[in-house]
Amino acid sequence: MGIYEELQARGLIAQVTNEPEIRDLVNKGGAKFYIGFDPTADSLHVGHFMALCLMRRLQKAGNTPVVLIGGGTGHIGDPSGRSDMRTMMTSEMIQHNCDCFKKQMERFIEFGEGKAIMVNNADWLLKLNYVELLREVGACFSVNNMLRAECYKQRMEHGLSFLEFNYMIMQSYDFYYLHNHYGCNMQFGGDDQWSNMLGGTELIRRKTGHDAHAMTITLLLNSEGKKMGKTANGAVWLDPNKTTPFEFYQYWRNVNDADVMKCIKMLTFIPMEQIAEIEQWEDSRINEKKELLAYELTALVHGEEEARKAKEISLSLFSGSGDDANMPSTEIDPAIVPENGIGIVDLLVACALAPSKGEARRLVQQGGVSADGEKVDSLDKTFTADQLKEGVKIRKGKKIFHKAILK
Repeated sequence: MGIYEELQARGLIAQVTNEPEIRDLVNKGGAKFYIGFDPTADSLHVGHFMALCLMRRLQKAGNTPVVLIGGGTGHIGDPSGRSDMRTMMTSEMIQHNCDCFKKQMERFIEFGEGKAIMVNNADWLLKLNYVELLREVGACFSVNNMLRAECYKQRMEHGLSFLEFNYMIMQSYDFYYLHNHYGCNMQFGGDDQWSNMLGGTELIRRKTGHDAHAMTITLLLNSEGKKMGKTANGAVWLDPNKTTPFEFYQYWRNVNDADVMKCIKMLTFIPMEQIAEIEQWEDSRINEKKELLAYELTALVHGEEEARKAKEISLSLFSGSGDDANMPSTEIDPAIVPENGIGIVDLLVACALAPSKGEARRLVQQGGVSADGEKVDSLDKTFTADQLKEGVKIRKGKKIFHKAILK
């Protein structure tokens, strides 16, 4: 099985521009491909995870990755999949985030002479002359076609700024620049990037007469059609200081039953032959599948030792026999704790175990909350500052553990 066939078997390929040529190129290790990462935060998150894994798979098959950090496009912001405009970042913030990305990517991709390279589009985009760009590139784009692009449709309903409208041109120019200066012949990205990527292939064809290719990766959606990688606390980050290895492990340990095999196929490096065997396991072994998924992904992101510790902590917490030293925790500001104690509803919200007071009340009323081993059966339940100094261990549902500690 070639790498292209493996990507198909894992359900990773969404759309391609020319399947026979792309299949031949990647199977023979002839792709010099790039994936872009805009530095919108100081850490990569699960949304980037599939792209990183794809780069690793293709590199192992002999292809050459070019990691493009969007130090230039980060000044604009990608409107794809957005209903509002992204927050504008300073140049200093963008550079800091770029530096953080590189450290994390080195866990997945091998950089060095003859291996993967990393480039920053700030090096060329920020030097562009606007009039020259309009004459050289602008004439190659049809506004009619751009407005039909899927990446703009949602934003058109809420108001699309001219700043964001230029994003497609900037991303297309990146592909054109990388083709001319680094020999890139292919771009990969999320399926929501399809229109932007086609813009790049068309620009290269019109300016150079060369063929360039694009392939999009299937978006990681759960069985309800929602993007995976979000919790009540926000994104699931790859930075252990933002999402601890235990929290990362628990996220994958708690995925819906219907999503487990899809995640094992798309995200792990378990051989397809072994995956075929796992698919035949009895339904009673679903927790074993989840533990395998959680361990494999935690080891990939944080290393074998952290994965082992996360698994041990998880097992001990569920059995009720382990310590809580590594349990996810929230420091509670004493200013929000009244003299008579903080109520369970406010405490759940403060710990981001519920997104709102209404949701917190519903959890309690449905019997889904325990504190220090006892079910909370009243909305009037409070916890004093002295209790919080010791740490209040909260259990939400059957799977989520959290400790509230006074700051």
